[in-house]
Amino acid sequence: MKTQVGIIGAGPAGLMLAQVLRQHGIDSVILEQRSEDYVLSRIRAGVLEHPAVEFLHAMGAGERLAKEGMPHEGIDMLFRGEKRRIDFPSLTGGKKVTVYGQQEVVKDLIRLKKEFDGQILFEAENVAIHGAESDSPSLSFIYGGEQKTLACDFIAGCDGFHGVARQSIPEAKLKLFEKVYPFAWLGILADAAPAQDELIYSRHDNGFALFSMRSPEVTRLYLQCDPEENLDEWPDSRVWDELHRRLEAKDGFRVNEGRITRKDVTPMRSFVCETMRHGRLFLAGDAAHIVPPTGAKGLNLAAGDVKLLSDALAVYFKSGDTTQLDGYEALALKRIWAAQRFSWFMTRLLHKDPGANAFDEEVQFADLDYFTGTEAGRRTIAENYVGLPFGWTGAA
Repeated sequence: MKTQVGIIGAGPAGLMLAQVLRQHGIDSVILEQRSEDYVLSRIRAGVLEHPAVEFLHAMGAGERLAKEGMPHEGIDMLFRGEKRRIDFPSLTGGKKVTVYGQQEVVKDLIRLKKEFDGQILFEAENVAIHGAESDSPSLSFIYGGEQKTLACDFIAGCDGFHGVARQSIPEAKLKLFEKVYPFAWLGILADAAPAQDELIYSRHDNGFALFSMRSPEVTRLYLQCDPEENLDEWPDSRVWDELHRRLEAKDGFRVNEGRITRKDVTPMRSFVCETMRHGRLFLAGDAAHIVPPTGAKGLNLAAGDVKLLSDALAVYFKSGDTTQLDGYEALALKRIWAAQRFSWFMTRLLHKDPGANAFDEEVQFADLDYFTGTEAGRRTIAENYVGLPFGWTGAA
């Protein structure tokens, strides 16, 4: 087998990359370890930045997003019993975000890939990278019980934090950064109509809480908890009691209850692999970075990586010029670190730190007052939340 770009992973990064490359006339094959049913059932975040929405429309994956996505023009920040709204359009020149589940994005992109060339090999096992530092890299794998080899010009590692792509880079060449937080999120999906149209971020003495949604019929809700939390100690009644306690304020808002269909615990970490290129192997998405979900940046960062990498590959296959490929890592890291900073900032701003003293907590509330009570503070949150431009360099 032979293709121009061998892509490892059928998550958002790999699927977006394949679709944009197709628009440039570049062939690709995606190798995915899991089954198609598993990939389609993975529940992940659902807030799309303004640039990510535009990107999905530009690649031809926006039809259902336009019909079913839920545009949001702001968020509520709740602390000490008071809600303060961050209005995105007035602070960002009209930009907003859209709530549309990541699994829905994946579903749309898989359909497009199948319609055009069908080159997604699900349940491709024992994927290994060969010759990444040569001019003729390849991927070996087992498919349908047979050993296969895929020769390619480039390899894109889009296979997530635990994937083989990053692990195949020599340890001496890896430049890694990580921060592990002393708390996690207990998340639920509930068959309940969302009680309001926008997200609520709450800093409560019992811990952080988030009110979100996946559709007009399904609510997504989170509670700060211990990373080693035992779900058996969280019956539905306790979950609802704590959500009411942490999310309801003086304005009469009340969380709608419903049948809980999913309950899980998500650890919180920040992670960056600055080695996003090794010869002809390029990393994109969660293979290179993980953010705490407070800033809603995971899929959006993947989209930014894919835009830069696809542009660089298009230039190479058209002219042989490697300048953009050579600059991919440095340019991608500018936006990645900006998103890491914002995600860390929102996490620190809204969670109850088990190691904080009284002084630390008063400073936290002073920050909440400033960033929700001044135009400059609200603009900082709004600009980062709706998304910095792809290719952002940190310079005016």
